[in-house]
Amino acid sequence: MNFVEKNGLKISSTLFEFVNNEAIPGTGVVSEDFWSKFSKVVHELTPINKALIKKRETVQKKIDDWHVSNKGKDFDKVQYVEFLKSINYLVRESDDFKIKTKNVDYEISSVAGPQLVVPVDNARYALNAANARWGSLYDALYGTDVIPGKKFKDYNSERANKVVDYVRNFLNEIAPLEKIDWKEISKIFIEKNSLFFFSGSEKFQLKNTDQFVGFNGDKDNPSSILIKNNNLHIEIKIDSNSIVGKNDKAFISDIIVESALSTIIDNEDSVAAVDAQDKVHCYRNWLGLMKGDLKANMEKNGKKFVRKLNPDREYISKDGKKITLHGRSLLLNRNVGHLMTNPSIILEDGSEIPEGILDGFISSLCALHDFKSKQNSRAGSVYIVKPKMHGPEEVSFTNTLFEKVETVLGMEKYSIKVGIMDEERRTTVNLKECIRQVKDRIVFINTGFLDRTGDEMHTSFEAGPMIFKGEMKKSIWLNSYEDWNVDIGLSCGFSGKAQIGKGMWAMPDQMSNMMDQKISHPNSGANCAWVPSPTAATLHSLHYHKVNVFDVQNKLKARTKTKVENILEIPKADRPNWSIEDINRELENNAQGILGYVVRWIDQGVGCSKVPDINNVGLMEDRATLRISSQHISNWLYHGICKKDQVLEIMKKMARIVDEQNKNDPNYKKMSDDFDNSLAFSTACDLVFKGRSQPSGYTEPLLHKKRLEMKKAL
Repeated sequence: MNFVEKNGLKISSTLFEFVNNEAIPGTGVVSEDFWSKFSKVVHELTPINKALIKKRETVQKKIDDWHVSNKGKDFDKVQYVEFLKSINYLVRESDDFKIKTKNVDYEISSVAGPQLVVPVDNARYALNAANARWGSLYDALYGTDVIPGKKFKDYNSERANKVVDYVRNFLNEIAPLEKIDWKEISKIFIEKNSLFFFSGSEKFQLKNTDQFVGFNGDKDNPSSILIKNNNLHIEIKIDSNSIVGKNDKAFISDIIVESALSTIIDNEDSVAAVDAQDKVHCYRNWLGLMKGDLKANMEKNGKKFVRKLNPDREYISKDGKKITLHGRSLLLNRNVGHLMTNPSIILEDGSEIPEGILDGFISSLCALHDFKSKQNSRAGSVYIVKPKMHGPEEVSFTNTLFEKVETVLGMEKYSIKVGIMDEERRTTVNLKECIRQVKDRIVFINTGFLDRTGDEMHTSFEAGPMIFKGEMKKSIWLNSYEDWNVDIGLSCGFSGKAQIGKGMWAMPDQMSNMMDQKISHPNSGANCAWVPSPTAATLHSLHYHKVNVFDVQNKLKARTKTKVENILEIPKADRPNWSIEDINRELENNAQGILGYVVRWIDQGVGCSKVPDINNVGLMEDRATLRISSQHISNWLYHGICKKDQVLEIMKKMARIVDEQNKNDPNYKKMSDDFDNSLAFSTACDLVFKGRSQPSGYTEPLLHKKRLEMKKAL
């Protein structure tokens, strides 16, 4: 790797040239000035960053020692809570407050809907996600199992009729007509600025006439109608010449719904970025999104084309004025956390730059381009989601970092907004005080089962063997944690100002189950929830039409707040008496998931993909999957539930299954051909057998080390 020495930094020439030649031009930032101030901030903040990571280790050691000293005794919750307070793991909660964040885009503050998460290193995925603001409901239903029966590539009238029937029932529910059913209408038209529907010779209106907001085409023969429900738009397309429209009594050809209101463009768990080359690739895609010129060359059905960002959508209001609606999802950037460093910049003492500091500067620098065009944020903000923070001190450090970035880049204070990933135990139990540290820039909190469970197991590693993963979702701590996150967000004034989010639906091929189950998220008071694909976003958007989340939040404000003591209920099995068959089945499930993900990460640098599970169900997986599965096996090994030889044999057995599952991938390298020399297999084993010693149970240190080895060997 070639370096440029500048202001006490050794900067990879790849990164240096990207910043100088691509990111800075057009921002008003002067290169020399940037590198000088950047170096000063990096050298100022790096020791603080290191101290915070060291404190994690110190706190964890105290918790481990407490459990060891109390081994064999009945667990005393009161004593445990007092101990956590004595080591400042549980901090004192101060007076109530409300967040003061300003200049927030309405997609975050005022509308509830789906949120996509997509890896930044794949331009095609990023563009698809950004363009998933609007989606065809007809296509989403026709191509998924929400509509039962055989799926067809080409038009099938029987299946199409089922789709139309489903959508008409949906419209009857969220935008009912007076006296008649949507299935009965034969014509749609506008008369005297009002929307009318013919059924036979009679005309009818919407029960709530205010739901009609605009149209396109002629009033007597519109090409589309725009209606609104729960602040979400629905466009009804009318085309008597289309294959669908000509078979429809009212010539309705499609229903286009607002889908992914916001998207997290991810630099963290879903990417494999281990050096300057990888980081610049990620930054370049983000820069393209902020400039609005990102493109991806595509090929479909033998035809080549270029994918780019969609334009805004235009309509005529019912009183004749132009309406412009945003054509793209509002983009947030998930930076990395405080733990990892990156070899793209070497500091004066020879250490690598903390990757989170680097991300904060470069992602914000790229966003300066959007401050001029306002193609993403019309409110003049850049949204950074910050993961894996442990408690208020680490959130305060993030606030300090963002203040420094704003100063160096000449941004108005609090232009950088922050989202807190509530996925570490010390953040959960101190969530109110974490939010207080960023009360002027907070726009997002959420829950995440995988990482949060991984940290739960690592924090309480010495307490005993953990229960089965499947039992975790029924446990006291997890359900209390989900409610607690909403309770704290509402008490801090999030409703109408910021997002309260829920986790991912990981099975993109099981949309029928998603439609049955994921409505629980808006019903729980979450005004956004994660989905794995544009199609899933389109379908999940229906839930936010059926549930007015802000009404739900108003009701939830009155409920009794969850007790923090319930969140501290450790999910251990007191006297496990499990059969060897059940133990092996759980080990196999964990091992297969680890191997299926790791082999692509190490060998191909793929950080997120649809990975078949042990039952060949495709799951969208990222590093969080590894954390929970590796910590679970490590915990069972440590407490004697299983033995190393037993686990190793299961790892080999599952590796053969994963090899078979990937046999049609021409880039795949089999692990079972040579276990001793498969870097992917050894990495998966290290995650399990060295899991106890990994910081907070994270998988990144081992993954990055082995991926760098692989890249050197290529």
